Amino acid sequence: MNIRRLIPFLDDSVSSWALEARLLRWLTLIWLFVGLVTLFSASFAVSSERLNDGMFYFKRQLIWVGVGLILFNIVSNIPLRQITRSSHWFIFLFLILIFLTLVPGLGKTDLGAARRLAIIPIQPSELIKPFLVLQSARLFASWDRLSWGVRLSWLGVFCLVVLGILAQPNLSTASLCGMTVWLVALAAGLPYKQLTGTALTGVGLAILSISIRTYQRRRIMSFLNPWADRRGDGYQLVQSLLAIGSGGVSGAGFGLSQQKLYYLPIQDTDFIFSVFAEEFGFIGSMTLLTMLALYATMGLIVALKSENIVHRLVAMGMTLLMVGQSLLHIGVTTGALPTTGLPLPLFSYGGNSMIASLLAAGLLIRVARESNEAEVVQLREDDRKTPKRRSRRFFS
Repeated sequence: MNIRRLIPFLDDSVSSWALEARLLRWLTLIWLFVGLVTLFSASFAVSSERLNDGMFYFKRQLIWVGVGLILFNIVSNIPLRQITRSSHWFIFLFLILIFLTLVPGLGKTDLGAARRLAIIPIQPSELIKPFLVLQSARLFASWDRLSWGVRLSWLGVFCLVVLGILAQPNLSTASLCGMTVWLVALAAGLPYKQLTGTALTGVGLAILSISIRTYQRRRIMSFLNPWADRRGDGYQLVQSLLAIGSGGVSGAGFGLSQQKLYYLPIQDTDFIFSVFAEEFGFIGSMTLLTMLALYATMGLIVALKSENIVHRLVAMGMTLLMVGQSLLHIGVTTGALPTTGLPLPLFSYGGNSMIASLLAAGLLIRVARESNEAEVVQLREDDRKTPKRRSRRFFS
């Protein structure tokens, strides 16, 4: 690969990309820029107080952005077939790392959940998301040609992923991963009987988790009426609503949020949209939602134009990760959904979330390129030469 293609702003092949790929690239970069500006504002005061360096979080985020953009460009320039062939290895790797976070001494506990490894700064539950989409697209696209042994094996792996994340405990990420796989299966046209049974199982697991963990149950109850316990379980949501409401129509102005000054908790991650809404107001919030709508529309267009079923499912899954998770984050901060810890893609502080989001965006762009460019013709010819039934070689 040409070394220039590793650097987004030096990649001279962009001009030859399909229109949808170029539009998605620009939307991603604009989204990333707005996110960095918002993070700078949201983290400056807390970073100054805790670390005597208002730029500390922002500078670390820039490092992760640099790494993420390199990976973003790599996957944008590698044939999708090569990436999907190795996706199962990443699933196994991150699954092992998820269970390692549950081992005392190996997992690092943050806010009551062991989501990270203590040795290296990796949060496997975040990094596994784009690979779940790749592997589920590969599985469900070939569902009719696979034996029940292969089907049940991979369904078992997906269940282990969800259960491992749920045990951390991380209900919001576990739910998102489960819903992503389920929606990819729905888009692939799996029988409704199988989908219904899986959905009921997932809902049952969520209810079980809420019933045995008191703090999760309290969060659900406080979401219904946060003002009833505004200094306790409803505190986060109350402060978030105060921030959003204070923004008014045009916002308080960049850097002028008051709620971020030690009132709004974890304002640089789980409630970063609240800071954005306070500083840019209703107009800024609607502009962001419009951008998300454009991104979703472009993702849907790419999926509909894809003749390859795997590509179509990958496009739908990556769009769901980017836009769906964003809407869930906004729903939590506005009180439309129960309070959970879910980052806003390309906005929230954290290297794992940033890398996973840029990987998802890069893979979506790759699908857009292969759906429109002549180089995909050779891949389709290769596909016709391979046997249709590949149950025994699914792991290769």
